[in-house]
Amino acid sequence: MTPVRRPRWLTRNVATLSGVSFLQDAASELLYPILPIFLTTVLGAPAAVVGAVEGAAEGAASLTKIAAGRLADRSSRRRLIGLGYGLAAVGKLIIALAGSWPVVLVARCVDRLGKGIRGAPRDALLMHGVGSDSRGRIFGFHRMADTLGAVVGPALGLVLYELFHRQIPPLLWVAVVPAVLSVLLVAAVREQRESRAGVVRPAGAPRRTTPAAYPGAPARLPARLRLLIGGLAVFSLVNFPDALLLLRAHDLGLTTEGVIGAYILYNVAYAGLSYPAGALSDRVPRHLVFAAGLACFAAGYLGLGLISDPGWVFPVLIVYGGFAAATDGVGKAWVSSLAPAQVQGRAQGLFQGLTGGGVLVAGIWAGLAWGDAGRVPLLVSGAAGLLLAVGLVVAGRRLGGERDRRR
Repeated sequence: MTPVRRPRWLTRNVATLSGVSFLQDAASELLYPILPIFLTTVLGAPAAVVGAVEGAAEGAASLTKIAAGRLADRSSRRRLIGLGYGLAAVGKLIIALAGSWPVVLVARCVDRLGKGIRGAPRDALLMHGVGSDSRGRIFGFHRMADTLGAVVGPALGLVLYELFHRQIPPLLWVAVVPAVLSVLLVAAVREQRESRAGVVRPAGAPRRTTPAAYPGAPARLPARLRLLIGGLAVFSLVNFPDALLLLRAHDLGLTTEGVIGAYILYNVAYAGLSYPAGALSDRVPRHLVFAAGLACFAAGYLGLGLISDPGWVFPVLIVYGGFAAATDGVGKAWVSSLAPAQVQGRAQGLFQGLTGGGVLVAGIWAGLAWGDAGRVPLLVSGAAGLLLAVGLVVAGRRLGGERDRRR
């Protein structure tokens, strides 16, 4: 029997970092669908606080992503990754100890600071030693593994919610376990640095003191890359945190179990479509795949804004899963394809930082405008997403990547 050969793009780091993300996301997403309910029903916070907490958390991550992206091109990426996942574990521990919503706010900011620190160096390290024609597959595979954690976490939470007699606080402690395991797994990541002469230095070899790992890095990112990042940052201004979507599902009449179940279905769709969407973006123009994701975004937001029957939440969130699958990993691959090798960390940090900042703004304005049912923010954002999808189909080719330049 012929042994199955691992694809060349599936390196040790891709596999290991995908496992790390799986464990951390299992912890994060065990918490995520119950956190809005925990804040509003257990701690007595208003709906505006839900948007503010998630928005502030994303804002904290955004500020760190930009700085971490620059550090990722100058220092040990593995250490930054370990620090980031470590802070995320600490944040989850603080949530388990929380007795008021301001403590949850602090905890979420600590958690997201960790996300901000680890994101850019991790995404840059995923690209190490692989060809430029596999970026979509790599980010799609990583996103699939990450989102499978978002399936396992809520499913585990749903089972334990019943075992714990429908008490939320014990679930908060369970989430700490996979978070700690993810930090330990970072030790298996391997890193190679480059010397001033551009020669790869294996991990553990004597370190040469240089001001940067890539001394020849350009002072400015390419114009097309800056235009792309700016455009995606504008879109993020209408992409408010998913916690508000789950609050809308709860407001429509779904029980806590129903909200968790709907979120699981969303993540199943997200995980199942992430690798195919990433692989497709290696073969067709990425702006078309991204535009398809924006169409799913519009369908999800408009659908949740228009429906009144809670049963419709489930199919709407399944469609909405296509948005994340076709934009998250694809967006990172798109940025990576336009960024020179010397500034991969900086490019990813700027992209993730600015879009995260947009989510902060979106979370604040949507939370303040939420009202009794949240229909207005959902309809406004859904309409904006549809317009952006059409605009990207029409004008997106100007932002093409390496594949377009080779043609």
